Amino acid sequence: MRDYLLVFINGQEHRLKGTDAFKTLSNFLRQGLNATGTKVVCEEGDCGACTVLVGRYSNGEITYHPINSCIQFLYQLDCSHVVTIEGLTGDGQLNPVQEQMVKGHGAQCGFCTPGFVVSMCGLFEHKQEVDRQDVKDALTGNLCRCTGYEPIVEAALRVDGSEIVKLRKAYPSQNMIQAFAAHEQVPVLIEFDGKTMFSPTDIDSAVKFKSRHPSAMIVSGATDIGVSCNKKGLNPPVLLNLSNVSGLDDLSVEDGVLVVEARVSLARLEEFSTIHLPELQRILWTFGGPAIKQIGTLVGNIANGSPIADTLPWLFVMDGQVELTGAKGTRFVKVSSLYQGYKSLDISSDEIITRVLISMPKTSEILKLYKVSRRRNLDIAVLTVAILMRRVNQTIESIRVAYGGVAPVVLRLPRTEEFLTGKEFCLESFRQAGKVVRQEILPITDVRGSQEFRYQLAENILQKFYWETQCDKELICL
Repeated sequence: MRDYLLVFINGQEHRLKGTDAFKTLSNFLRQGLNATGTKVVCEEGDCGACTVLVGRYSNGEITYHPINSCIQFLYQLDCSHVVTIEGLTGDGQLNPVQEQMVKGHGAQCGFCTPGFVVSMCGLFEHKQEVDRQDVKDALTGNLCRCTGYEPIVEAALRVDGSEIVKLRKAYPSQNMIQAFAAHEQVPVLIEFDGKTMFSPTDIDSAVKFKSRHPSAMIVSGATDIGVSCNKKGLNPPVLLNLSNVSGLDDLSVEDGVLVVEARVSLARLEEFSTIHLPELQRILWTFGGPAIKQIGTLVGNIANGSPIADTLPWLFVMDGQVELTGAKGTRFVKVSSLYQGYKSLDISSDEIITRVLISMPKTSEILKLYKVSRRRNLDIAVLTVAILMRRVNQTIESIRVAYGGVAPVVLRLPRTEEFLTGKEFCLESFRQAGKVVRQEILPITDVRGSQEFRYQLAENILQKFYWETQCDKELICL
């Protein structure tokens, strides 16, 4: 057991104890190291001004990805290397990304500029040649309040990727890798000022700690917890951090079942889905920016229990199950049975979600996922929907429908499913089904939309599904 964190920042080793271990990375950089190039604006992970690159050891080298430092705590970054905007220059000279930002007048007020530069450098860590879509995808999580996006995108397109010095060369990694190897299998326990943080290295130790501390808050990605701490004053006295637990990062398809373990990031799931489940990839693309998806997890989306969680309707129609590991062993619970009320889950105080198992759509089935929000990316949904249908000629043989954002929990709609099963696959069937949907949901009015607006969305989405899936010979398939 050790009582400190090992974190490298711009190549320098730091052993962090006490109050520093519980700080957000952005606050430690700015207040502890005077590295004020990392800006703090929203403290919600929405704007990207605080973006840094975090490198972790994997497959023989340290690989770097952008993250939002305002909602990432230092205890999550044990055995990692953080590179800030200050660490991207060499010998006091601007790097190629910075040079093009200057030449192309990519900065206006300049407050967001460090985050844009870091995100672009993160893009060129993994690609030497980029196109406009690559740049836009990489910068999805970065907001410019002066609305100067075009010069920024053009600056990125003018960068010669061959001139970029990769971080693994700019920061020789051998010493860091040796240090990580000596520390990563040693659990961390830090107690300070009435707060306790335990970072185990195996699931058995995690379960034992949770059994002894039933009120401990489990932390993995912390994309939601970070916001609650920054904006709502959340200050959990006991934390169980899963960032270093081994054996929870596998992602695979086994006998037609997608298996996603607890530490698999949404970014990895999105990349994996590009080949194996394109419909899911499309929804994950709108989920948030790369800096959010690099740390957020599917398990976190489930455990948070929001009725407008982007992935839950998909899990409902695919009969997803969660594996719960506790002091008495493991058990499996269907995701559709997991929620007993608003953010109330059928999980015992000693249990941890370790895996999610989701059936893959059969070749005879059509899966469509929908998210309606005020802006396409990086926004909270007004309505989420998943529909899984098997159609034989012009007959709907079977159909599953799940809606989010229309009740305290995500809902399967059995009356709507029963109404559509056996019906002719035609527009009128889905129009009538929309009326049935209205009887199965009870949305509320909030800042994102009125109750009637949600009712109308819920009704209309079925017609959208029809037009997107009908392939009648005499009609154009849209």
